[in-house]
Amino acid sequence: MELVHFLFIAVVITVVLYDFTNGFHDAADMIATAIASHAIRPSIAIMIVSFFTFLGPLIAGLAVADTIGTFVDIKEVSITLAQSVVIAALLAAVSYNLVTWYFGLPSSSSNSLAGGLVGAGLVIVGKTHINWGVEALFNFHLEGLMKVVTGLLVSPFFAFLVGFLFLKFLLFAFKRFTIKIRPLFVITQYFSVAWLGFSHGANDAQKGMAIIGMMLLASGYTHSFFVPLWVIILCTSAITLGTIFGGWNIIKTLGFEIYKIKLLDSVANQLSAALVNTLATSIGAPTSTTQVVTSALLGNGSARNIRRVNWKRASHIIWGWILNIPVSILLGALYANILIRILS
Repeated sequence: MELVHFLFIAVVITVVLYDFTNGFHDAADMIATAIASHAIRPSIAIMIVSFFTFLGPLIAGLAVADTIGTFVDIKEVSITLAQSVVIAALLAAVSYNLVTWYFGLPSSSSNSLAGGLVGAGLVIVGKTHINWGVEALFNFHLEGLMKVVTGLLVSPFFAFLVGFLFLKFLLFAFKRFTIKIRPLFVITQYFSVAWLGFSHGANDAQKGMAIIGMMLLASGYTHSFFVPLWVIILCTSAITLGTIFGGWNIIKTLGFEIYKIKLLDSVANQLSAALVNTLATSIGAPTSTTQVVTSALLGNGSARNIRRVNWKRASHIIWGWILNIPVSILLGALYANILIRILS
């Protein structure tokens, strides 16, 4: 088997692993509050979120994949170097995912992949091949890396605000209602979990698709960035499989260690996070479902009572976010250097 074909197969396998780790990372985030509020049994919550995660990218289009797949230009690069960029970025993302999952920290698979691409791109093809998007930003237009960074960095702040305001609204609107209204919110929980799963699939599953699309281009199988149907189905299946397994360490962190979650909090959290994800997907901006759900939860807790939030535990999560991109850039650069030595 020629090296080009071997590396392509290796990337496809690594993308499946990446999407799997992405799935069990984000599945935990999406169902943590539903489980903590005792509204839905864990097995049912996972089934719902898995099914709608699978549907997301099949229905919502591929705007996010186009954004991720085109901010590092590999069209005019040799096949070996182009493939090395993709492989190094993937290895960086998977490494960070596994380490943070082990410690029960909800990290961003999206940030890990973006950072890995930048680090590998800088080492292998140089800064001129990265679409930084700075010039477009001055013209009030988002593209390239600036579009990626804006989606990933702005969404947590927006999610916190939406989560805060939405729970405040619910607390005000239903303050005179008795416990008899609980069944309404239990039913709502099923819809909110479904929407959150759909928004997760529509946004997060597209990152792996973008990588395989880049690898098809790098390997000479396509002449421009393109995501075939088989890639969509493969990546969707991998992230759904990861969602089915879930990440119980992260469920414990988000569901039980931030603050005591009630049913109303869970509904507000999922609807807020799903709304932010959906808005970002509509403009092709990648988000991290992990960050969006966690930020919305911190907003919910602050709306309920800011002193009840375990800010010490929350700070550990936030530090994981702060370190995510720089560490992933370093990992991408490290793996890039290793690959260059091996393949040369």
